Amino acid sequence: MKGPNLMHDQSVATYDRFLGALAHLLTKAETHCTAKKIAPEALTAFRLFPDMYPLTKQVQLACDFAARAVARLAGDEPQSFPDTETTFAELQARIAAARAYIAGFGAERLVDAATRDITLKLRHGEMTMTGQVYLNAFSMPQFFFHMTTVYNILRHNGIEVGKLDFMGA
Repeated sequence: MKGPNLMHDQSVATYDRFLGALAHLLTKAETHCTAKKIAPEALTAFRLFPDMYPLTKQVQLACDFAARAVARLAGDEPQSFPDTETTFAELQARIAAARAYIAGFGAERLVDAATRDITLKLRHGEMTMTGQVYLNAFSMPQFFFHMTTVYNILRHNGIEVGKLDFMGA
């Protein structure tokens, strides 16, 4: 799996597409709230279960996993984004900021990303893996977990979204 654009396509291009889909999902949620006269906080603060994060945190984490992954794959220290969003507009701005950030990493920055060692500092210690393993076995699953949870929160609350909305089609 070599090539100057493969890791870029697998990371930047994929994250950008699905962050766009995430923005679309939130637009549909906000439109639903307006049409049904539902307070937006009813959705932004909604959790599927009491020990799960609310929609706002799910969006923040999806953005973080995308932005941090691309930075790490490029050998950079990831940019930090403060978790202050509470409204649909603020969440849309967070998504736009994450998309703009990852767009700054051109394909040339990720030429050696597949074989670059990525070391994560986790609660139980450090974990080191190649960029390819990091992307496929850690970052992407985390990203899609949080994106799927946003989708599930919206579906659970009656927002008419489907697979094509999730896929960014």
